[in-house]
Amino acid sequence: MSLGKAAAAGEATTDEAKLNVQTRGLAFLEGPIARTLIIFSLPILASNVLQSLNASINAIWIGQLLGTRALTASANANSLLFLLLSAGFGLGLAATVLIGQCLGARDLVEAKRVVGTTFVFFGFVSVVTAAGGLAITARILQAMQTPMDAVPLATAYLRVIFLGIPAMFLTTFVTMALRGAGDSRTPFYFMLISASLDAGLNPLLIRGAGAVPGMGIAGSALATALSQWLTLIALVLWLYWRRNTLCIRRGEFGYLRIDRAVLWTLLVKGIPMGLQVIVMSSSMMMLIGLMNRYGSTVVAAYGACLQLWNYIAMPALAVGMAVSSMAAQNMGAGRWDRVRGIVIAGVTYNILLTGALVVAVTLSDNFAFRLFLGRNSGAIEIAKHMHLIVSWSYVLFGVSFVLSSVMRSSGVVMPPLLILILSVWGVRLPLASLLSRFGMDGILYGFTAGSIASLVLTFAYYRFGPWRQTKRLLSSVERSLDERDLTASRAPPAV
Repeated sequence: MSLGKAAAAGEATTDEAKLNVQTRGLAFLEGPIARTLIIFSLPILASNVLQSLNASINAIWIGQLLGTRALTASANANSLLFLLLSAGFGLGLAATVLIGQCLGARDLVEAKRVVGTTFVFFGFVSVVTAAGGLAITARILQAMQTPMDAVPLATAYLRVIFLGIPAMFLTTFVTMALRGAGDSRTPFYFMLISASLDAGLNPLLIRGAGAVPGMGIAGSALATALSQWLTLIALVLWLYWRRNTLCIRRGEFGYLRIDRAVLWTLLVKGIPMGLQVIVMSSSMMMLIGLMNRYGSTVVAAYGACLQLWNYIAMPALAVGMAVSSMAAQNMGAGRWDRVRGIVIAGVTYNILLTGALVVAVTLSDNFAFRLFLGRNSGAIEIAKHMHLIVSWSYVLFGVSFVLSSVMRSSGVVMPPLLILILSVWGVRLPLASLLSRFGMDGILYGFTAGSIASLVLTFAYYRFGPWRQTKRLLSSVERSLDERDLTASRAPPAV
């Protein structure tokens, strides 16, 4: 045991009772699996819905109050923001797994090492990202080929939104840490606060009122940045007031440093997780490029479908994240007998929830698509046709995501990434491009073929691949680093 661990062992013992109290409510390690999973998943699902609604409401405010050019500018700026947050999301997922494994093993010292290292690293990276973004905003927009008439507005938007990057990164980390510890309700409550502040401040800061000056599109960005900072501060204060087990207290500030074993694990496991989001988003952009060949009506129909499909995919994402947290704690505790039950419950809930949404949208497709396309749009029938071909494949995507999530909980991240790359860049996009010669439907069939390929490959690796690890991630990494140091110390001096 290292000196740092030995020094903190007494504190870990005194916190053991509180650790048991805070985690027993969801009974990750002992309670009924199916009931626990759905209770844990629902707040995550609600948070995802809130996030999407918040983005949609902000887009409506910008479009209604400032016009098309401003909406184009914010869309370009937000696409860059999405890529930046994808990297943070991947590292956050890695932190979820590490914290879950540590708490499953009742190792609070190691859990706080993860919290301290990740918080310091997220803070450093976010500040560097914000400063760099502010310095090269114009170059970024030029590289993105932003329409010239939208560049001034996009510049004003980005220069303010970069000020909120540190809060966004750190909020992502705190949210993921809480979920890794078995708490999905607190992140939901504070997401509700953040979304309400953002949506309420947008029209005020865009148009101005009384002593508040109108700032145009910069006001929309400032609303987002302010809501993120205020929510982060309130969340941290709340956790300390509630004496959350993961909080770094007086006498524990030594945890607020970069621990190389933790950092190495975060990077090795987190970067591939973030790349998966980037691979998916880039493939959707490529498919839009193929749809552009068939004119604006088809693209409008496809855009409306994407809006609805984003909501259809949310149960799968929520259940997958819940499965990851539950499986990580059970793996850390050595309860592999429960992992199979977690997978079965996760797959079942995904099929039921995602399938129910697909059926609901299909039965109300006229109403659903009129919301986005208008009552008399000729794109409605095209959108309904697209939905019939593609929507069911989101059930397959959900099963793949659940299986990938449980494998990531054991520390296996490269095979799911490679499977995704193969199914998207090796099947979906090439097949969609090839079949697009025969009409719009060819692109859609290429889309579904990619989902089928992903499910087949993911299930094959889940069933036969060597992903079932019995050693905790940090323990194995730390041992490897210690052995490397020992070997280096025994090596003869260079001549």
